[in-house]
Amino acid sequence: MKPKQLAGAVMAVAVFQFAGAAEIKVLSAGAVEPGLKAAASAFQKDSGHEVKLSFNTAPQIRKRIGDGEVQDVVIAPPALIDELSKTGKLAPQHVNVGRVGMGVAVRPGAPVPDISSAEALKKSVLDADSIVYNRASSGLYFEGLLKKMGVFDQVDKKSTRYADGAAVMDHVLKGKGREIGFGPITEILQHRDHGLKLVGPLPAEVQNYTSYAASVMTAATSASAAQDFVRYLGMPAAKKLFVAAGIE
Repeated sequence: MKPKQLAGAVMAVAVFQFAGAAEIKVLSAGAVEPGLKAAASAFQKDSGHEVKLSFNTAPQIRKRIGDGEVQDVVIAPPALIDELSKTGKLAPQHVNVGRVGMGVAVRPGAPVPDISSAEALKKSVLDADSIVYNRASSGLYFEGLLKKMGVFDQVDKKSTRYADGAAVMDHVLKGKGREIGFGPITEILQHRDHGLKLVGPLPAEVQNYTSYAASVMTAATSASAAQDFVRYLGMPAAKKLFVAAGIE
């Protein structure tokens, strides 16, 4: 093999080339957690870098970064990524990670609500003993949906809100009566091993998808490695891992 051919073969095998192992700190919205953990693990194996993940809601990510916290990579809804880019906190370039739809959950043995249509969902919400949802992006959409359906005032007094989806699912698992939980499908699926039942996605006519994108912080400590990680998240190998976790 000629020298140039050999060099090309080596480059084809190595997707990333690093001068040395780095620690990449990532602050992400929780809805993409299962896919992100799988992608981070694969990236670590291939690159030798360590990816340290932490999760929070979009409002808390805005506050933490706005207050001066420094991470290497931020993963959040595109609107927040753009907002933080305009303030100079994030690089203007970003990679689309995927989108997550909303689902309906109940505890083991609980009555299963009818969510076959928007009208059926409305009736199930009204008939429920209580409903539970979060104060993050998906919860804000669901609150708006309740208002659009004209039932918010009727169900608000029997609604429980939590800061994040994980707390919602924990509450539903310990609930009683005809209680219904709402949240990102990925977060419901993460609690299946504990018995939580995914009734199904919201009806197509009222379904909402929250998209997520990744960007490097301008003050990143491991900027080069962070850029490689963000680039990896947009590659087919990572996309397959996200899809397998319920992230489209």
